[in-house]
Amino acid sequence: MDTRAAMEPSPRVLDSAARPASVDIVIPVLNEERALPGCVRTLARFLDAGFPLPWRITIVDNGSTDATWPVATALAGEFAQVHARRLDVRGRGAALRAAWLDSPADVVAYMDVDLSTDLGALFPLVASVASGHSELAVGTRLAPGARTRRSVRREVVSRGYNALLRHGFGVRFSDAQCGFKAARTDAVRPLVRRIRDDSWFFDTELLLLAEHNGLRVHEVPVDWIEDGDSRVKVIRTAVDDLRGLARIAWSMATGRARVQVRRAEPAPVHPDAVLTRPIFDISVFIGLIPGILHVLAFVPLREMWSPVPANLGALVLAGLVKVTAARRPAFRTAARFAVLSALTTAAVLCVPAADAVAVAATYCLLALLRWVFSRTRN
Repeated sequence: MDTRAAMEPSPRVLDSAARPASVDIVIPVLNEERALPGCVRTLARFLDAGFPLPWRITIVDNGSTDATWPVATALAGEFAQVHARRLDVRGRGAALRAAWLDSPADVVAYMDVDLSTDLGALFPLVASVASGHSELAVGTRLAPGARTRRSVRREVVSRGYNALLRHGFGVRFSDAQCGFKAARTDAVRPLVRRIRDDSWFFDTELLLLAEHNGLRVHEVPVDWIEDGDSRVKVIRTAVDDLRGLARIAWSMATGRARVQVRRAEPAPVHPDAVLTRPIFDISVFIGLIPGILHVLAFVPLREMWSPVPANLGALVLAGLVKVTAARRPAFRTAARFAVLSALTTAAVLCVPAADAVAVAATYCLLALLRWVFSRTRN
């Protein structure tokens, strides 16, 4: 026997799953000939300076009518790790769908061309997905630790919209609309194929489907500064988002939101441990308590005041009871108050003959949405 041969180490078989995950960062653009060069060069320098994972940048021009496409192709020729593609269909959602479905990377991400989000949050965003901890990661401007600078109008609309998602759908994420997200490619593709929106609601639909189908969503607080040249039309986008929420709620109620996705199942830490699902979500029914208090306060106040002041007074009294009991942060209370006051005020104005019943029906509708979301979540 050759002892020297026996002492030599045998060749190792490398597991492909152990290799570093590759990252494809998508930048959707529409008529951004001025902003695009600075964005790509800044991002490329940042990644080249020490980003620890293999990366590439994909520019997706979705229907530009200016010189955006020639600029994108020039940047692709300037940097070996920059790629460009063009779509005839407009919409950020359409751009992300096309790029994410065709990407060869293990992790797909995207950011806005204005670089409103500080790039220092990019690796924490990608790392939670590349490590296998989560299937999706999102930047948030509304969680503790985030620092933002934006107009009062956008702040109010954003907080109100995300409060509606939390209280209406029972979601766990705090910011659906931040243009800074990453996902594991094999997990997100089935969701992307199911998403119907091609525009700004794409982000919300992605996150709702992800949580509904049992995927883990990790949040990274970000530093964010509003771009003064933003193309987002706040009011029109808000109306489109409300229509999209109604469509998603119906899909969840009818079972059409179920998607076969790849996700890591949790393993019991003890051999005798059994993972069970509760028969019902008690928090949904607890959520009816403020509604009961609201109606009880509304009935006597209605005898003295007109519907709108009586509704606001009852909402304040019910809110004080819940805040005192739960000790919630002030910003969460304000967001919830704004959403409930808007919904219940609309209800009492639309049904003046039975305004107390309209208030109770509003709370029941919100509780029903939470119940549908909790029961149909995979």
